[in-house]
Amino acid sequence: MDKLLNKSVVTNLISVLIIVTGYVCPVQQTLIKSIGFFALSGAVTNWLAIYMLFEKVPFLYGSGVIPDRFEEFKLSIKQLMMQQFFTEKNIEQFIENEEQQGGKVLNLEPLLNAVNYDKIYEGLVSSIMGSSFGGMLMMMGGEEALTPLKEPFIEKMRVTLAEMVESDRFKTALKQGLDAHKIGVDIVDKIEAVIDKRLGELTPQLVKEMVQAIIREHLGWLVVWGGVFGGLLGGLFAFA
Repeated sequence: MDKLLNKSVVTNLISVLIIVTGYVCPVQQTLIKSIGFFALSGAVTNWLAIYMLFEKVPFLYGSGVIPDRFEEFKLSIKQLMMQQFFTEKNIEQFIENEEQQGGKVLNLEPLLNAVNYDKIYEGLVSSIMGSSFGGMLMMMGGEEALTPLKEPFIEKMRVTLAEMVESDRFKTALKQGLDAHKIGVDIVDKIEAVIDKRLGELTPQLVKEMVQAIIREHLGWLVVWGGVFGGLLGGLFAFA
């Protein structure tokens, strides 16, 4: 509120100086005093109105409206976020756009890297040894006879899986499996939970400081213009 106080003090001092000038000036005293008093009245009135937004003033009904209505402010903040930004439609549209532009909603590369290819090879060897070819292989050295095939098999498996996940058929199946609507609903629910948690931590004092931080730059000008228009009205009143 420093900027508000600075503008208020300057405006009020100027108004007081105009009033003092009206008393000492040998000409147009009534006009000058009228401008000064009306300017001071307009500036002080606007300053008091602004002050009453944030602070409770005894015996003045309606003062301290922002701290008193902080629950409504919290609800308004939530509604603004959920109804204007994080809607299910917006989330769904974002997911669909990412898919259409080739963006990966699900990055499968870490999954491919996590595959235990050695385990797959061991399973293949076990299946072969348990089949009718097992006896034949036992005469040729058993499982050791397949060892030279391990590295080529693993490399071929890597390439095959990579080609499979990049194929149009796999992407189409993956897109069908990924329900954009369901994902959107889940994301909205999580965002709403985060917002609820953060808003639950707000206090009247924090809400007051938030609103002040947003509009403090303009509040001071209300006092200034209150003084200006008050002075103009004072001049018109003096002429009338």
